[in-house]
Amino acid sequence: MTASPLVTASPLVAPAVQRTALEERRPLRRRLLVRRGLVLADVIGLSLAFILSVLVFGLSARGDHARPAFELLVFFLSLPAWILLASLLGLYRHDEGRMGHSTVDDFFGVVQLVTLGAWTFFIGCWAIGVSSPRPGRLICFWVLAVVFVTAWRALARGLCMRSPAYVQNTVIVGGDDVGQLVARKLRQHREYGIRLLGIVDSTPRQRRADLSDLKLLGAIEQLPQIVKDRDVERVIIAFPNGSDALTAEVVRSLRDLDVQVDVVPRLYELVGPRVDLHTVEGLPLVGLPSIRWSRSAMRLKRALDVVGASVALLALAPLFCFIAWKIRRCSPGPVLFRQQRLGLGMQEFTALKFRTMRADTDDSAHRAYIAETMSSSAAIGSNGLYKLDRDGDVTPFGRWLRKTSLDELPQLINVLRGEMSLVGPRPCIPYEVQNFEEHHFERFLLPQGLTGLWQVTARASASFGEALDMDVAYVRGWSLALDLRLLCRTPPQLLRQEGTA
Repeated sequence: MTASPLVTASPLVAPAVQRTALEERRPLRRRLLVRRGLVLADVIGLSLAFILSVLVFGLSARGDHARPAFELLVFFLSLPAWILLASLLGLYRHDEGRMGHSTVDDFFGVVQLVTLGAWTFFIGCWAIGVSSPRPGRLICFWVLAVVFVTAWRALARGLCMRSPAYVQNTVIVGGDDVGQLVARKLRQHREYGIRLLGIVDSTPRQRRADLSDLKLLGAIEQLPQIVKDRDVERVIIAFPNGSDALTAEVVRSLRDLDVQVDVVPRLYELVGPRVDLHTVEGLPLVGLPSIRWSRSAMRLKRALDVVGASVALLALAPLFCFIAWKIRRCSPGPVLFRQQRLGLGMQEFTALKFRTMRADTDDSAHRAYIAETMSSSAAIGSNGLYKLDRDGDVTPFGRWLRKTSLDELPQLINVLRGEMSLVGPRPCIPYEVQNFEEHHFERFLLPQGLTGLWQVTARASASFGEALDMDVAYVRGWSLALDLRLLCRTPPQLLRQEGTA
């Protein structure tokens, strides 16, 4: 069973005469909270960037005919137009629907906003005689605005996530394997801001051991009343037991209640991040891109690997020396742990890691654990993670290295050699392929990575089988933009995680 992507449907808006009392009383709380926070962040970020650029260039540059006070007034009066442009670019839309949406996902939209807005504003000021724009000031404003807007957006989202208004009451319609899989994933990601109230289904399957406390709220026919009674803000449709016609009818009945509806698509195992939604006479079709990449795209990926690994190795050289010294002091044995892994095209290579366990540790326990956790229904550990307990074999310093994922840093050498990539599927141990299903071998169509989709979105909260499915989803949806997003999201994710699988 794979991690199921959710196809998000925007809430249907009924005519004003049909709006219910509940809708008038309570709009989506998260929507308003995050939108207001992001608008305020954009205003502050743009204003600070403009003020600093005026102070640097407007007051000190000779021959510049700008009138700083008047130009500042014009800029502040133009801020509503900036907010309108941001709205048109979708910078306030995605948080209400996407649970895992982050500031990293907004970055390219912010660049678009600042680029279009800056050129429009400065050319407009020149046209009406407010100022004579200088390239240096335009560039300064552009750089500062991208940095400040991004930083303030991250701060605004962080503050919003701490607010009780950010948390959404959620129910899952469907009590079979898929519905329970979604429920488990939601419980393991508190950052999504989801309060899972229970499952709605007429004949649900017996619940997993780790979901034994999850309530059955009623049959699917009762869903509208459940939404009203329990103040539900999000409904996830996950293959309920019942006819599709009944499910569609019940979902349509939610349109007057202004709830967010997410639908797990059929054949969700095939749906990746680069699917194309199009229509034939109003009938929606999901287009799956072919798994082919141009030579230029692969060369760009390799160039990113070489530059990124070289810079990281130079910058982290002192940290490498400290870790090596500490490992030697902690336990006898080599500094580096060498292990055969499978790379691009299933070619074997020697992966390097800092040694975290005592020398000559037996791998039989890990082999058995991999086989046990191939299924998404596998029992989760007592710590709420899919993580093999090897405290007896791991050294004290090694435990810290694993917790921070610093033990993976020597793989930068593998990246520089061309054996790995900065971003890609997790490099597998040869014996792990004994548990693969046929589609899992698609993960070897790209170089294996130091970080990737699994490491950023799940790590030890996913079973081994789910991790493989995420690796396949990464390969099917690969793009250079996806690599950049995953690289940007890796550091904050490492700070939130408690360990590795």
